[in-house]
Amino acid sequence: QVSELVQFLLVKDQKKIPIKRADILKNVVREYKDAFSEILNRAGRTLQEVFGLQLVEIDTKRHTYILINNLPHPEGEYLCKDKEKEKMGLLLVILSFIFMKGNSVKDSALWEFLRLLRVYPGKPHRVFGDVRKLVTEEFGRQKYLEITPIPLTDPPEFKYQWGPRAEKETSKKDVLNFVAKMQGKDPRFWASQYSEAE
Repeated sequence: QVSELVQFLLVKDQKKIPIKRADILKNVVREYKDAFSEILNRAGRTLQEVFGLQLVEIDTKRHTYILINNLPHPEGEYLCKDKEKEKMGLLLVILSFIFMKGNSVKDSALWEFLRLLRVYPGKPHRVFGDVRKLVTEEFGRQKYLEITPIPLTDPPEFKYQWGPRAEKETSKKDVLNFVAKMQGKDPRFWASQYSEAE
């Protein structure tokens, strides 16, 4: 059961979509429901020791889990394919923008910012494809971004914040250091962000 669960979690995690406890029970644990937490704990230990991945419950009400990379990685390096690396680069830029703007931005401000980087929501991008879909669907579904409708807006507007996966996989300190490096400034230049990150 444990090795089956390890495989199941690794396969599910490739799409970076949170894994529901109900799916684990239905597809892997089946008749061993009573041993669920024991099986989950052992699978968690195996993932940690063999793959350097940490199994984390990101929603205790809905019982959803993600795997996060625990291997120490050199500054700014991601353990993923080139296209993935570029997507993660875009994500890091978006997370930085959200953090620097006070942890929450409207979608209009986000698209305006991305346009400055010559990434346009309506046009296909040679690396990212459909950027709007990547940001609103993929990053949202993977829980990197928390996207909430702003009440009483017509046309509807949305608010973007860090999602639980972003909170677990990176830190405000890393993001601030990234911004400081990009701008060639000391992180302390942004006093309020600096104190929040510390």
